[in-house]
Amino acid sequence: MFYRSNSDGNGGETTWCFSQVKGTLEDDVTEADLISCVEFNHDGELLATGDKGGRVVIFQRDPASKQCVPKKGEYNVYSTFQSHEPEFDYLKSLEIEEKINKIRWLKRKNQAHFLLSTNDKTIKLWKVSERDKRVTGYNTREEGGRPRDPARVTQLRVPTVRPADLMVEASPRRIFANAHTYHINSISLNSDQETYLSADDLRINLWHLEITDQSFNIVDIKPANMEELTEVITAAEFHPTECNLFVYSSSKGTIRLCDMRAAALCDRHAKLFEEPEDPHARSFFSEIISSISDVKLSNSGRYMMSRDYLGLKVWDLRMETKPVETYPVHEYLRSKLCSLYENDCIFDKFECCWSGDDQRLMTGSYNGFFRIFERSGGGGGRRGELTLEASREAAARPRQPLRARRVATTAKRKKDEISVDCLDFNKKILHTAWHPHESVIAVAATNNLFLFQDKF
Repeated sequence: MFYRSNSDGNGGETTWCFSQVKGTLEDDVTEADLISCVEFNHDGELLATGDKGGRVVIFQRDPASKQCVPKKGEYNVYSTFQSHEPEFDYLKSLEIEEKINKIRWLKRKNQAHFLLSTNDKTIKLWKVSERDKRVTGYNTREEGGRPRDPARVTQLRVPTVRPADLMVEASPRRIFANAHTYHINSISLNSDQETYLSADDLRINLWHLEITDQSFNIVDIKPANMEELTEVITAAEFHPTECNLFVYSSSKGTIRLCDMRAAALCDRHAKLFEEPEDPHARSFFSEIISSISDVKLSNSGRYMMSRDYLGLKVWDLRMETKPVETYPVHEYLRSKLCSLYENDCIFDKFECCWSGDDQRLMTGSYNGFFRIFERSGGGGGRRGELTLEASREAAARPRQPLRARRVATTAKRKKDEISVDCLDFNKKILHTAWHPHESVIAVAATNNLFLFQDKF
């Protein structure tokens, strides 16, 4: 599918429309309710969110919404469970937050669903299964479960299976702990669906899903003297089809492609993706804004997208020298870097995502804004870009085309533009997700999950 816009370039309407919002539209929001990750499963039937309170909420596609023409992107709550609890590291006298950093779905192999969730230290494998039948007619216990008096058992009965109310159970099947000294920032499933990696600031470990008491350290950038530390790992991901390849990004703005066939410890990368810095544009904030907060390989495996503070870059895995596409997300903030540094917003870590056909990119910004970019078919150049807003105004106009938003980049502000000075930096869109097969997107705005869809 391709992105189509009816926008006149000055805040006109688009073909994207509001579908649903999950969560309470209240001003008084607790820290524990803030959404910290969003992830569709492989067929898009389920959508999971994690929050800072350690909870995982799974939404299921409404069956009726799939029968509509066009289909609707509507989801209902399927299961809610507490994934992580707050802990305390007595050896280091540190509190370990229950916040869910990442969720990754496994491909479905049977009736149950499996997903990995992690906080700063511990990764858990969860099984989510349905139970809609119950067994009745036991010989040795009552229907309520209490043991029966053997003297009262006068005849043997064959237990029968009867329909019951649907019950969704989430149970932890594996707990992978005690392998990371620093905070886990990434987990990524391998294409073999048997192994996965987890990354913290200085190390990347390789796990087998069936083995919880050991992992293999495949990247270690910790120097012998910590005073010599110059960069940290910010994100890592496996290649979607080649099980021996993975990439990881750093705070220096570099991305390394590693091949596990070359050596057990991938300290030497196979490729290094780095864009040379313009010495004339260098400033005090250059290192901070060049740090990569997220890296995502395309579904085809040919391209790779990286998000730094001000923009998106698309790289061809066959060309290391420079990105093939560059998309400025909020370049108008370059003049505000000093104030953003003072309020710590410059350290915000925005995520990014691909559409199912790799033709569109999405990432977040401030003021409840998120950006959608359309790529050209050949991988070079831009064909369209759009700024939309996840807000109460959108929720009040269901099925109505969203208004494209624009930020004034000059002193002269047009009628439908918003001034940079009026942006609300507390309304951050850090987490987004794109349905793997349809034009349905999920956007996390504080404690709310907004769902939008392309009308076509």
